[in-house]
Amino acid sequence: MDNNTEITDHEAMGEKANMTHEEVAQMAELTPEEKIVEHKLRRRIDCLIMPLVILVYLMNYIDRNNYAAAKLQGLQEDLHINDQQYQTGLSILFVGYILMQVPSNLLLNYMGKPSLYLGFFTTAWGLVSTVTSQVKGYGGIVACRFILGLVEAPFFAGVLFYLSKWYTKKELALRMSIFYSGSLLSGAFGNLIAAGILNGLQGHRGIAAWQWLYIIEGSITMVVGLTVAVLLPDFPDTWKLLSPEMKHVANRRLAIEAAEADIDEAGKMSQVKGLKLAFSDIKTYALAIAYMSITGASGFQNYFPTLTKTLGYNKIVSLLLVAPPYLFMVVYSLAHSYMSDRLGSRFWFFVYPIPITIVGFVIFMATDGFGPRYFSFFLMIFVFAQNGTVFSWIANAIPRPPAKRAAAYAFINSVGNSASIWTPYTYRNQDGPYYRPAMATCIGLQVLGGVMAVLLYFHLQTLNKRLDRLADEDVTLTAKELKRLQKTADLEGIDLAAARRLQKRFRYMV
Repeated sequence: MDNNTEITDHEAMGEKANMTHEEVAQMAELTPEEKIVEHKLRRRIDCLIMPLVILVYLMNYIDRNNYAAAKLQGLQEDLHINDQQYQTGLSILFVGYILMQVPSNLLLNYMGKPSLYLGFFTTAWGLVSTVTSQVKGYGGIVACRFILGLVEAPFFAGVLFYLSKWYTKKELALRMSIFYSGSLLSGAFGNLIAAGILNGLQGHRGIAAWQWLYIIEGSITMVVGLTVAVLLPDFPDTWKLLSPEMKHVANRRLAIEAAEADIDEAGKMSQVKGLKLAFSDIKTYALAIAYMSITGASGFQNYFPTLTKTLGYNKIVSLLLVAPPYLFMVVYSLAHSYMSDRLGSRFWFFVYPIPITIVGFVIFMATDGFGPRYFSFFLMIFVFAQNGTVFSWIANAIPRPPAKRAAAYAFINSVGNSASIWTPYTYRNQDGPYYRPAMATCIGLQVLGGVMAVLLYFHLQTLNKRLDRLADEDVTLTAKELKRLQKTADLEGIDLAAARRLQKRFRYMV
């Protein structure tokens, strides 16, 4: 991957070193001509990259969550597994998923070929999903679910890192929400597909409905994976459809936003250093726990068909009832993230859904009627509005360098998904139809997520005050601050004073 934004034209560097104060100030933002190019660039990214990653994410969640639909289609009876064994099969996926997260993202950043890397693993998990249709017992389903976690791991954190190489922080929340809509659509259409298969293919050619579910959805995923390997562009510098002018603007707008160049040091050690930088940043841990809280609180999605079945309808209707809450949240989450971007706020948009979801969990635990219990699903699902916010908050809070960002995304996603290892065991059949231990756990996790958001809010406010100090040219800088400024000055071909003025535009979004 060529992340080098260094200016190689020595004459240009000389001119920049002699720039006036006004000219240097203009470097901190795109020129009117560059903004026109930026608009065309953004439209091109939106038209190709976003549809591809959304499609893959749709299949990612369908292949991961078809286990819940398969339970309603007779998987548990056919494989002769008890409730605890089923829960182990559900959670074991995330053990493999977590083990692969950090090494996978560091390797992705080092290799610099997202198209082949993500395309290969998408095809691989489609194959594993297809093969799952042939398992005969508990050992087979656990093995397939574990391997599925290993091959799914590179996708999610990899795409978050990948999108942060294309979009600015002001653009990310809406795009992250659009991207995350793939998982919400999977919750709707995955269960609609499952209902159709249960209704039309049960026993066809001697194959059970849950087997057809794995065969059909796994085969579609393999086709999507091969398409990604061919069509997905890697990074601005290597996308052949971009003109040199567009490549320049793509790199420059990200560098301006972070007030430093978006590059890693050369060599493998930069990946190790990125890992150390991520682990030494308190923001990484706060965001990881906040994301874990969301993931744990949204664990009901793995049992959604089971929860809707408590409303008293047959299996097909229970699967169909899952779709409306998901479809509602697709639309709502887009508006939620659009306003988060528009208002430049992350904290409040992360926090306000928390009391709404808590009310939903309480209603489900305390009522029996169809109306209030089904309405509770529309409140509980507000937890998914928080996802787009936290994803973009990660990009805003840990902007540079890329190796650190890649490691942070992977670590945060690992910790976040660790909740999916143990939360399945809180949904016990003997606790139905209210599932009070599981709902209470969701409430506790949402409270924990709110605490992390408050801590992050005050920490980022403190960091922004430090940046205000840096912007004051009368203040004497420390050796560390001078070293960072010198790196930016060398890359831009300007002096330290000019580099310091470039820093004025960056602040953490709170």
